[in-house]
Amino acid sequence: MTDSFDDPPPTPPAERASLPDGVRFAFGTLTVLPARITRWDRPAARTGMACAPLAGFAVGVLSALPGVLLLLLGSGPLLAAAVTAAAPAALTRGLHLDGLADTADGLGSAKPAGDALRIMKKSDIGPFGVIALVLALLLQTAALSELYAESWVHGALAAVTAAVTARLAMTLASRDGVPAARPEGLGAAVAGVVPRRVAAVLAAVTAVAAAAAALPLGLPAAARAAAAVLVALLAAELLLRRCVRRFDGVTGDVFGALAEVSATTALIVLTLG
Repeated sequence: MTDSFDDPPPTPPAERASLPDGVRFAFGTLTVLPARITRWDRPAARTGMACAPLAGFAVGVLSALPGVLLLLLGSGPLLAAAVTAAAPAALTRGLHLDGLADTADGLGSAKPAGDALRIMKKSDIGPFGVIALVLALLLQTAALSELYAESWVHGALAAVTAAVTARLAMTLASRDGVPAARPEGLGAAVAGVVPRRVAAVLAAVTAVAAAAAALPLGLPAAARAAAAVLVALLAAELLLRRCVRRFDGVTGDVFGALAEVSATTALIVLTLG
């Protein structure tokens, strides 16, 4: 098995899709929010995956709202954190958590790429998947609880930052040079569609925006927010490279795993210091 990152990167589609088409693609594939996908082709996928952080922003805001409301009604930070951590699952039909579980089972199977992909496609969840799910939700809830204990602002900003970063990790995984492991599915639809320069600019803009949003809480908070985005993307990149080497490319499950790992990492970094 060769490292596919060394192969010549495929050329992203030359044709362009409109911004509304891309937004509908992003919201229609990455959330349960009402969005009628008007185009399902490579140009729409390119614009859509570039708009993925916008879908993450919507998920983050909608996830933070019930947690903040509970705090304002007198609830403790743990309950607010648990609800906030659970909300993204409802807003995505649990697809990203399912992808995390399937990817963990595939990586943990120690089988050749074809057999690992078949394991990932099964509807049941194995022991590696269960462990990954429990750890991810536990870590997310624990981190959010600490942040909500500081203030509702800290918790809400963390929820939004984590959700945006999670979808940004998907954008970076859709960059040219990253192959699909299967000829069908979401992975095949979006693999290699985003130009590397666009992905890099989006990463930089997101880190700056996170810092700017946290700046009213102080310079240390702003620096921590930018660091959370960058460290989370690094964690997702390491997982991405592992999956490409292991499965010969990416799948929809891998995208879900990248989202959950990056979100969890961002929340952990935000609790430090």
